[in-house]
Amino acid sequence: MTLSVGDVMELAPVIPVLVVDRVEDAVPIAQALVAGGLPALEVTLRTPAALDVIRAMAQVEGAVVGAGTVLNPAQLDAAMAAGARFIVSPGLTEPLGRAAIAAGIPFLPGTATAGDIMRGMDMGLTHFKFFPAATSGGLPALKALAAPLHTARFCPTGGITAQSAPEWLAQPFVKCVGGSWVIPKGPVDMAAIEALAREAAALPR
Repeated sequence: MTLSVGDVMELAPVIPVLVVDRVEDAVPIAQALVAGGLPALEVTLRTPAALDVIRAMAQVEGAVVGAGTVLNPAQLDAAMAAGARFIVSPGLTEPLGRAAIAAGIPFLPGTATAGDIMRGMDMGLTHFKFFPAATSGGLPALKALAAPLHTARFCPTGGITAQSAPEWLAQPFVKCVGGSWVIPKGPVDMAAIEALAREAAALPR
């Protein structure tokens, strides 16, 4: 099934942001998150294992696996070859934006200013990551940006917690949030991950 970026953002209130060091952890993590109601999984390209983790998670039934921390067209190509179904970047450059649009893959570029968002809109993009959310002025800043740029929709990421997520999700221009809190530090505990995922999946929006 082909998904738009809007479809991906509607799958659940939270997109888990995953930094996975070991390929053997990929399937258990994905299974626990999907079982808990979080099917959209952002695997960041921050570890040497990331592309193999995407390959492994993409085999998990119900998982919609994307690649995060995509910085350039070469990484975009590698992520897609590994099975990524959507792409998330910390910022927006024209080469990456044009490559993602040409590839036809759902693309969620990072933005923090009106200029960032307007550049994306000039490319035809309508959905953006607001990053880093907590240190870019938080919710007051995004409210101020969303007012004049009223057709844009956002996934705030960076410093979002289980406690702060509901306030973000209550905004009509926020379709979901990105968060790492659903994956506790340390050895993989599938029961704990699934429980945290269920709580996140139940957040109102």
